[in-house]
Amino acid sequence: MTDFLLILQDGPIVTLTLNAPERRNAISGFADCDEVEAACKRIARDDSVRCVIVTGADPAFCAGGDLKGMRDRKGIMAADSPAVMRENYRRGIQRIPLALWELDVPTIAAVNGAAIGAGLDLACMCDMRIASEKAIFAESFVRVGIVPGDGGAWLLPRAVGLAMAAEMSFTGDPLDAAQALAARLVSRVVPHAELLSAARELAARVAKNPPQVLRMTKRLLREGQNMSLPSLLELSAAFQAIAHETEDHKEAVDAMLEKRVGVFKGR
Repeated sequence: MTDFLLILQDGPIVTLTLNAPERRNAISGFADCDEVEAACKRIARDDSVRCVIVTGADPAFCAGGDLKGMRDRKGIMAADSPAVMRENYRRGIQRIPLALWELDVPTIAAVNGAAIGAGLDLACMCDMRIASEKAIFAESFVRVGIVPGDGGAWLLPRAVGLAMAAEMSFTGDPLDAAQALAARLVSRVVPHAELLSAARELAARVAKNPPQVLRMTKRLLREGQNMSLPSLLELSAAFQAIAHETEDHKEAVDAMLEKRVGVFKGR
């Protein structure tokens, strides 16, 4: 394992920091993908985690793929045929959207700088996005003569709508933080120095809630994007039956009636 990903846990909140600032946190090799996937699997097994923040070591959030690796055919781009390249994508970068999308813990992208190509898509893999005033977003694959290979064609329209996703994908033009806010790609823009504190404040507001219910709610939101309403209602009823029998539900009701802060134990 490399040190591409720094993992910091503070109580119920885990911060994942892409830590290769010399290459603007570009995802360049299978080991990078291994680390992200392994972190998601570890978090999924840890019932104490209630929210995850994904960010990058300054000055970038994630510059996407490694352009020098593309040029030199190194790392994930090391392939001598289309069949090998296809398999490299499947065994490499495509494991990241699957790992993050399937993670039941709520996630926040704290976008501190450039989120380009796969970096923008990485932000879209998260449930919530807040941006530094220095953030820049671009679905720039077309600019280097390739298509979104990491799920961007599925992720971006769900974040900004089909028309805006098409404009971004067909032009490759960047959005600054204010434009990203107007496009509803992010929910807020904050001064750069305040980004992580704002992300932690949001994470704390999420993490104060019952953890089992948080995970089930996220799963309903995920499944609801692909299910029919009757199917989602059936899943909701099943999850609700489970939620009603938890100790945290009883504590939440008591706390509400007694006008106090609930103490939730994930049971």
